[in-house]
Amino acid sequence: MSSPSEISDHITIALAQLNPVMGDIAGNAEKARSARAVAAAVGADLVVFSELYLSGYPPEDLVLKSAFLQEVREVVEKLAADTGDGGPALLIGLPWMEDNKPHNTVVLLDGGHITAIRHKVHLPNYGVFDELRVFTPGQMPGPINFRGLRLGVPICEDIWFEDVTECLVETGAEILVVPNGSPFDKDKHDTRITHAVARVVETGLPLIYVNQVGGQDELVFDGASFVLGSDRTVPVQLPAFVEQIAVTKWSRSDDGWSCAPLPIDAEVNGAQANYCACVLGLRDYVIKNSFPGVLIGLSGGIDSALTLAMSVDALGADQVRCVMLPSQYTSRDSLEDAAECATALGVRLDEIAISGIVSSYTSALDDLFGDIEPDATEENIQARSRGVILMAMSNKFGQLLVTTGNKSEMSVGYATLYGDMAGGFNPLKDLYKTEVYELSKLRNQLLPKGCLGPSGHIIPERIITKAPTAELREDQTDQDSLPPYDQLDDILHGLVEEEASLSDIIARGHKLEIVARIEHLLYIAEYKRRQAAPGVKISLRNFGRDRRYPITNRFRDKG
Repeated sequence: MSSPSEISDHITIALAQLNPVMGDIAGNAEKARSARAVAAAVGADLVVFSELYLSGYPPEDLVLKSAFLQEVREVVEKLAADTGDGGPALLIGLPWMEDNKPHNTVVLLDGGHITAIRHKVHLPNYGVFDELRVFTPGQMPGPINFRGLRLGVPICEDIWFEDVTECLVETGAEILVVPNGSPFDKDKHDTRITHAVARVVETGLPLIYVNQVGGQDELVFDGASFVLGSDRTVPVQLPAFVEQIAVTKWSRSDDGWSCAPLPIDAEVNGAQANYCACVLGLRDYVIKNSFPGVLIGLSGGIDSALTLAMSVDALGADQVRCVMLPSQYTSRDSLEDAAECATALGVRLDEIAISGIVSSYTSALDDLFGDIEPDATEENIQARSRGVILMAMSNKFGQLLVTTGNKSEMSVGYATLYGDMAGGFNPLKDLYKTEVYELSKLRNQLLPKGCLGPSGHIIPERIITKAPTAELREDQTDQDSLPPYDQLDDILHGLVEEEASLSDIIARGHKLEIVARIEHLLYIAEYKRRQAAPGVKISLRNFGRDRRYPITNRFRDKG
């Protein structure tokens, strides 16, 4: 077993921005070994992985299973033994049991052993985070002595407060190394930079920020790892939404440690970042859950067209199948638009007419319904007939049925349980209708990096410009019973993301009766949302992990 040499005035640190699979502890370890081999080939001294990398993040209640924690320990001990060859050390995140209490932990593996253990101090307990439910906070940490170099290792949320890094600098840390499991939302990268800069200013130390990448259920981790110099420059910025092992070169002078710059890719932000997050979230949900592909009910409308584009970009056309399910109310335009979109994206499109199926249902109910006038009940029978067929195809062929409802519809309950809500995943779930239009136009102009679909105009212009409609009755449009989507989405953003009062939203130019009605629809649709498929989180407050409202709820804002 080789003895690693002491660090002098130069060190090479590899940042492993990787995509672990939840619960695949042995598989994640093998990926770590591969990353270590890459780092060893270029003479790296240390490889840094993300928060809870070995288990996957967030492990939620898996942490409560003793067998899970035992396997983590067995695997990491074998991984530690690998470092006895004198090659790179590993700084790796994992759940760790100490004194019969589980911790969110980082361990240093070097020279064949686990040489240091540090626990996360600040456990987030808001939004999508429930770490206090399963983990025990750690004590204030001191630096890790790595071959004579003192590394301060605050874990993710620990840099959102000043006390942990203050303790580290006071006890001699020379470089801050921060493993993260920080999920994507629209403004998260700027927020991370802001907190990192604050810690650098306070401590005077450079900072390495290594973030997980990939989808895990509703969360998407965008990576975008970086290095922040003690002078607050950014010499290293890894790309978002892709795995990468970046090798950073460090040197020490009288002013401390500094990192040599690396080429920086163009930043992905705004609507493009939202699109990439949806694609990555869908891709990983399908692949990590071992589905052979996806199935989409294509309507000729914008929601299913954008879902189709994302699916092809995520998986390739050969793993995507579509079916058109026309009723007596389906227009010729919708049939043509669906076919044109499927052709542009190179996917198979089947067609199954549902008029006869709907007639069978309504005939069976004639005696029960008697002379009651047709209403939304009959409209919903159409949607549920489609749901039955789509789920039958999903069962028969094994493909994941992808549902296509957007956040605007899910907010106000304009979706049919066991009908168009049927399915296993929804990439549009956290996108308002106005954002669906925005991303559709963007995708016609740009093929984002890493997407597998064709470039060019893939969503027909008529799909973007025509009035949206469910086509469940003659001459129906969404705006028959809803305000225009730009108004609706502004009201919903106020109610959902901002928790604004009715008076605040009315002050933005909306009428009281409209805002009150939308608030009412939002509350009474909670029971539907509880039964909706999971979907990619994009906003600060998605339905599901972020926003948790009671189903039984008589509160209404009086304005």
